[in-house]
Amino acid sequence: MSLEVFRKEVQEFLKLNCPDSMRKPIMEENDTYWGGRNAKFKNADQEKWFHAMAEKGWTTPKWPKKYGGGGLSNDEARILKKEMEKLGCRPPLLSFGIWMLGPALLKFGTEEQREQYLPDIIKGKVRWCQGYSEPGAGSDLAGLQTSAIADGDHYIVNGQKVWTSYADAADMIFALTRTDNSSKKQIGITFLLIDMLSEGVSTRPIKLISGKSPFCETFFDNVKVPKANVVGDENAGWTVAKYLLTHERASISGAVDADMMTPLSHYAKKSIGLDEQGTLNDKVLRGDIAEWEIDGAAFKFTLDRINQEMKAGQAIGAKSSFMKYYGSELNKKKYELRLQCEGLKAHAWSGEEYNEGKIARQFCRTKGNSIEGGTSEIQLNIVAKHILGLPS
Repeated sequence: MSLEVFRKEVQEFLKLNCPDSMRKPIMEENDTYWGGRNAKFKNADQEKWFHAMAEKGWTTPKWPKKYGGGGLSNDEARILKKEMEKLGCRPPLLSFGIWMLGPALLKFGTEEQREQYLPDIIKGKVRWCQGYSEPGAGSDLAGLQTSAIADGDHYIVNGQKVWTSYADAADMIFALTRTDNSSKKQIGITFLLIDMLSEGVSTRPIKLISGKSPFCETFFDNVKVPKANVVGDENAGWTVAKYLLTHERASISGAVDADMMTPLSHYAKKSIGLDEQGTLNDKVLRGDIAEWEIDGAAFKFTLDRINQEMKAGQAIGAKSSFMKYYGSELNKKKYELRLQCEGLKAHAWSGEEYNEGKIARQFCRTKGNSIEGGTSEIQLNIVAKHILGLPS
């Protein structure tokens, strides 16, 4: 099939299967579907859109068909992405399984693990969370102490994870555990898949300054985990962890890229108004918005270029740190400007007429962007060392 024929088929499919309500900007969390054993659709349109895409395997367009993925080529996947962007289609499924665990399983997992877990990720049947950071091992992730002690065909896991996004809603967790204390700390880490319904697993939400939070503390108290749930080799989980982190950081920057779809000038026009020449009344703010939108466009083009490198089989390595850092800074700047665009109304913390303080709360929430997924300081160190070649 030629690419132009494929493009036309995609256009027809999207027009037929993506309802108008699924072509509007995401305004709140349940505007998107995360899947899981206990997941519920917000409405019939969301359900139709998800099932249509999942049936085609287009929740993961490039994953192999034998696991339920779309099996698309790089060029075909790019066409699908562009056509969805043209219509403003929402992602049919958001998933840490898609963004992080899936790529790790495709690279390091056994065939049995791929057959067991990948189809459920693609179909949104299981929701995953990530168990990396600990109270004493954040930026120094290799210092983690959650232990996994061998016991026959199982491990007994004890310890605590922190900042576990959506742990209270997740069905499974991919976690880093320490299986050997006798050698260098990067050695002796094992990557484990753990069912959140296992006896001894518990979670506790962490409330942020925004008043809301996806984050939790996660506790393991003598949790029994089969050794078959090790991804990669025992004591070699740091290799899997580093590979997965590149996908996590790329997904964080990609979320910012998607948020560029609604220009800041759209909000400013409504609040501030236009002068006789049809330009924004506030000249200083107009310049700040123009600068942000130019930076955002440059960032988007850079992401597109790096994505093409990835599709060509090139490792992005430390570029994921640059992407994560710059995306975080852009998102923080965006909400600083939104507060300026929309005036005192945007500073309200509650009240139906102020959309329950959504903008102010989002502004506070963005401050966490430069911490989660690896702090900005750590990302800049990686960029300095591995991209710029500066001395340690």
